[in-house]
Amino acid sequence: MQSKVKKQNAAKRAENKTARWLAAPGLILIGIFTIIPISLALTLGFTNAQLLAPTNPDFTGLNNFKTLLGVSAVTLHAAKQPDGTCAVDENGEIAYEPLRPLTRDNSPRKDLRGKSEVKRIFANAEKCSVLVVVAGDPVFWRSLTNTFFFALIVVPVQAGLALILALLVNQRLRGRNFFRTVYFIPTLSSMVVISMLWRFMYQQDGLFNKSISNFMPGYAPIDWLGNPKTAMPAIVVLSIWQAVGYHMIIWLGGLQTIPAELYEAVRMDGANKWDEFKHVTIPGLRHTFVFILITITIAALGLFVQINVLTQGGPLDSTSTLVFQSFTRGYQRQEIGYGSAISFVFFILVLVIALIQRSMTKRLDT
Repeated sequence: MQSKVKKQNAAKRAENKTARWLAAPGLILIGIFTIIPISLALTLGFTNAQLLAPTNPDFTGLNNFKTLLGVSAVTLHAAKQPDGTCAVDENGEIAYEPLRPLTRDNSPRKDLRGKSEVKRIFANAEKCSVLVVVAGDPVFWRSLTNTFFFALIVVPVQAGLALILALLVNQRLRGRNFFRTVYFIPTLSSMVVISMLWRFMYQQDGLFNKSISNFMPGYAPIDWLGNPKTAMPAIVVLSIWQAVGYHMIIWLGGLQTIPAELYEAVRMDGANKWDEFKHVTIPGLRHTFVFILITITIAALGLFVQINVLTQGGPLDSTSTLVFQSFTRGYQRQEIGYGSAISFVFFILVLVIALIQRSMTKRLDT
């Protein structure tokens, strides 16, 4: 009996040893390409390291993170005229007191020193005052806002449009393989090449403006990428068009795993097309939905190539994103310590969002 137990223990140890050897290459690669870079980024984030600097970096503690995340608010007032209305400038705008004296290094408000205006909110016309949000790095907060705006639009629209296309090409129609190929072709091209082509299409004399002018006489051409109000929506459209075919194929794979017997069963019960979609298609795609939701979200939050090729973060930082700002500060401006701090904050945000998504879809994945 003891010899049998010893043989089982020896076999188990041999099996564990084999498992460790099999897992070793993957663990080594994870350490090299994931754990070490994250640790290095976190370490550099606490320094003032600069690329090609002749001196060693100094430890600066939480200074980079304080600059990034430091946000304050200040109320600015305007003088009142004898009739009780607020004083205005030559442009007819309310003449609030200047913000600059409050953000200088010798400002009596220590929490405002070195900060810049992000946005003015909660204007009170009766009291002639406005609340101004200031931050140590307003570009970071603008990049954060742009990143979330892009993700909030792209994730549902791209996933929904891809599902609609998948439902269409899954039908037994003549030429469906042709349409599958046409929808999928953009994903095979480099995003750099596609972005360069769309840059010409978005110009004032480009394809979009000329097409619109053919249907709308008197239409004034728009510089889609040069206008802060249209630059990010233009990039959203480009990004959805380029990747929708890829997620269409994933949805299509999920649709083809649903047994045909289920559709036949609900038809025999008198179900219509909507009932089939609601009670058979949607439940059958729950695992596919979880995968697509996470992949699109991570790709959307990592928006970089389109920005780098089309707008360089402009105009007026209207298309700057966290990844682009990290690249700009870390490599173009050679502030590798500050860029590492941005990268680490971005990593934490993506991790939190992924965990939230996982917890929300956990029931669907079981």
